Amino acid sequence: MARWLVVGAAGMLGTDLVEVLRGRGHEVEGLDLPDIDVLDPASCAAAVAGHDVVVNCAAYTAVDAAETDEARAFAVNAVGAANLARAVAASAGSLVHLSTDYVVAGEGSTPWPADSPVAPASAYGRTKAAGEWAVRAECPRAWVVRTAWLYGAHGRNIPATVARLARERDTFGFVADQVGQPTWTVDLAEGIARIVEAGAPYGIWHGTNGGETSWHGLARAVLEELDLDPSRVAPIATSEYPVPAPRPAYSVLGHEMWADAGLEPLPHWRDALRRAAPSVLGT
Repeated sequence: MARWLVVGAAGMLGTDLVEVLRGRGHEVEGLDLPDIDVLDPASCAAAVAGHDVVVNCAAYTAVDAAETDEARAFAVNAVGAANLARAVAASAGSLVHLSTDYVVAGEGSTPWPADSPVAPASAYGRTKAAGEWAVRAECPRAWVVRTAWLYGAHGRNIPATVARLARERDTFGFVADQVGQPTWTVDLAEGIARIVEAGAPYGIWHGTNGGETSWHGLARAVLEELDLDPSRVAPIATSEYPVPAPRPAYSVLGHEMWADAGLEPLPHWRDALRRAAPSVLGT
């Protein structure tokens, strides 16, 4: 089995990824601050030594804060990604780099192919797009895995927020005109493992659960899992909930690369939420 390093192992995805990889029989080391600093090339080189596969889950993910702190976001999401990619390339290993749906234009009504031109509308999206470019430039043996609308048991997430609101309020609203793919961290972790284990082609991959829905649709589904009346969630427009960073209106990612590689894509988002409910919603 391969020797894996998960960078950003204390985060929501990193925690589940370490557990999933160990469950599949891999030797795994998980690192986070202060034990690795992706802004320090020497720290990256020392950390990746002796590992076959490195997964970069480290990121600046404060989407709204990035609008006024783009330099810091760029440092982590682009410069840090480049440092890690360069270190992996020098060690003759392979890299899995996590990216985001925020790099696509966010308009339209059909899933975005992996080879779509990037057109981020937010500072966060720009820094993640720069990170994708840096990784592919510095490390030819890299899978760039874009994901979206992540939730899991080990971090703040929308399904858990919906469950809390349902306990506190009789009714509440969620945005109905942003469409994407809620993605469970455990399913994504399993998908990352399968991509690497299969020796799938390097390049851009889309790691999201199947199907599509709005935030309002997701909130209704959460209430259904809690055996509550989903009509307690009202649909609202993006314009009614202003935030600093623009959100993609339609950022559904296509999964054609999975079929091309002979791999099953991640399961449908509704099935994932049902399986995630005990750990994420406490059902």
